[in-house]
Amino acid sequence: MTEPNPYADGEYTWGPTPGTPPTGAPGVPEYDFPNPTLADGAPGPTAGYGYPGATPAPGYGYPQSGAPYPVPTGGPGAPLVSIGDITVVGDSIITPSGTLPLRGAVWNATDMSRTEEKIPTHAIILAVVFFVFCLLGLLFLLMKEKTTTGFIQVTVTSGGKHHATMIPANHAGTFQMVMGQISYARSLSAM
Repeated sequence: MTEPNPYADGEYTWGPTPGTPPTGAPGVPEYDFPNPTLADGAPGPTAGYGYPGATPAPGYGYPQSGAPYPVPTGGPGAPLVSIGDITVVGDSIITPSGTLPLRGAVWNATDMSRTEEKIPTHAIILAVVFFVFCLLGLLFLLMKEKTTTGFIQVTVTSGGKHHATMIPANHAGTFQMVMGQISYARSLSAM
């Protein structure tokens, strides 16, 4: 490994070049920016993050002022509440059947879901298998499983138009959740 590179053309030698101060001397930086000037004399790449003592371009690495995207003017604004395919925005209600005025809207909800409680199949099988052992298998019949099926129908009427939507009931608390959203929509309609 001490032999010179046989493919080198002989111009470069290992170690510091003669006449340069050693690194770490007072006032001499240990490293510098890469390519401070290009071969044709043009300025090289600007300093950025990671180079000590560099003053980056204004705003480099920091959040810029202003919106990151253009804000539409004259638009209805952000959605206040969304119930199924009904969306309340600003002073209007947007539905697939058209835009309705928010003021004076009448909101209704009908719970068309049902919750059933039954003994699951695996509990019946375990009860039969363990019935042989001291009648303890009958305790498996105490296991209950609740399932909720159906929909909650939400209707809104305003400005001579009417729209209804169906929201699937996934659990027993779905109706209370929808009623909370409708209460908020009703309070917006009364303003």
